[in-house]
Amino acid sequence: MPEPHGGELKDLLARDSNKRDQLLQLSKSIDSNKIWNLSDRQICDIELIINGGFSPLSGFLNQSSYNSVVENSRLPNGILWTIPITLDVNKSFAENLSKNDKLLLLQDNEIPIAILTVDDIYKPDKKIEAEKVFRGDPEHPAIDYLFNKAGDYYIGGEIEAIQLPVHYDYLGFRKTPSQLRSDFNSRQWDRVVAFQTRNPMHRAHRELTVRAAREANAKILIHPVVGLTKPGDIDHHTRVRVYQEIVKRYPSGLADLSLLPLAMRMAGDREAVWHAIIRKNYGATHFIVGRDHAGPGKNSKGVDFYGPYDAQLLVESYKNELNIEVVPFRMVTYLPDEDRYAPIDEIDTTKVKTLNISGTELRKRLRDGGEIPEWFSYPEVVKILRESNPPRSKQGFALLLKNDLKLSLNQLSIALLSTFLQFSGHRHYKIFKHKNDSDYASLINDFIQSGTGLLITDELNKEFSKPQNFFTIGHSPEDSITLGNNADSIHHVIQKVVLFLEDNGFISF
Repeated sequence: MPEPHGGELKDLLARDSNKRDQLLQLSKSIDSNKIWNLSDRQICDIELIINGGFSPLSGFLNQSSYNSVVENSRLPNGILWTIPITLDVNKSFAENLSKNDKLLLLQDNEIPIAILTVDDIYKPDKKIEAEKVFRGDPEHPAIDYLFNKAGDYYIGGEIEAIQLPVHYDYLGFRKTPSQLRSDFNSRQWDRVVAFQTRNPMHRAHRELTVRAAREANAKILIHPVVGLTKPGDIDHHTRVRVYQEIVKRYPSGLADLSLLPLAMRMAGDREAVWHAIIRKNYGATHFIVGRDHAGPGKNSKGVDFYGPYDAQLLVESYKNELNIEVVPFRMVTYLPDEDRYAPIDEIDTTKVKTLNISGTELRKRLRDGGEIPEWFSYPEVVKILRESNPPRSKQGFALLLKNDLKLSLNQLSIALLSTFLQFSGHRHYKIFKHKNDSDYASLINDFIQSGTGLLITDELNKEFSKPQNFFTIGHSPEDSITLGNNADSIHHVIQKVVLFLEDNGFISF
């Protein structure tokens, strides 16, 4: 088993266990202007700082460490570290702080997680961070987060752990590095290949991990991310149910499942190195690095954010420092005539028939209720995915009636509701008035996710982020349902809407 990155597992929970009562007492005396409620990303980061997954870190980066990581992918002491782990705050909070202040860090504004001793408060150059760490494309999701969500000031400092963040789901699978290392030792797993994923697993994934384990003479750690992933990814509850089903399909004693509470940055090659470091801290000896590993795909112009093999090349270049064996992801394909999977680089596709289903095609089949064959995935996995990704006919939607319609929006919404209620089916329909209250508007996606058909007559703020299955009715060519002129009658609009919904699979006759 490899030693942790930097030579020591920074298990802060174990280190600070003997002073937990004092830390709790101190937490009660900290002024309210020095209490920070952690964001979702910060919750993920602090969990991995406290449990040692981010060893050798024992706090959030101060300015010198941050600059060193951004510029050189190293901490000031020379240890390899590629992603800046920072506590970002707003200006008003930062202005009240001084060096050596004690900050109480909370989960959900009530659970004390840790106390941070302020080393420094600094305003980063986000343009440099965006360029150096994420390659500068403003459409990169991490750059969007950096400029539109993250605070403008960073606080550096060591932390003292009170407790790990609280979870209520899958507790038996949320193992810390210390726990996994202990498990590996007790089971005599001295060679472990870790598999990183943020997607559901199918037969091909099982095949490639088994092949990797066979070639490395190792056991398999399925180590999926259940923190923050790419926007639009399948929720972690659905994925964990899939992983629980998949792990049953391995030979007894070959594979184990543990969940990683990581907030991914989708930073491509830099992130792949970071992932390898984290898996080494969890006790893995080998790590599978995928094609376009941790890449967010393409921008709106169809340009890849990262090259397909950038991650593998960068991880390989640090092989001697990482002290973990890199296992390149070998794409496998199904051979129907032989009823087996094989690495595609070993197959002459001009002579041998192969089958594959792309992610896009899989999503289409789930949406349309199309067949997903057993050679591609297990029936139990498909059942789980269909429960969470129902076909269009069972999905919710929202229709925004825009103000440029020369009709009574109140009467049009009533007419549409009456029309929809005539249709048979399970879907609930509702006229939704949010009155520009952001709290009410935020419920729109929840209604859609629950299968409701919403009719919205109030215009939404520009800041509103349109969810999937959100459509507009108006006179602009950009509208989902475009009306040809301002004299359309209510009956004409109803017909256009019903035909649009039928064409897109939401209703059928």
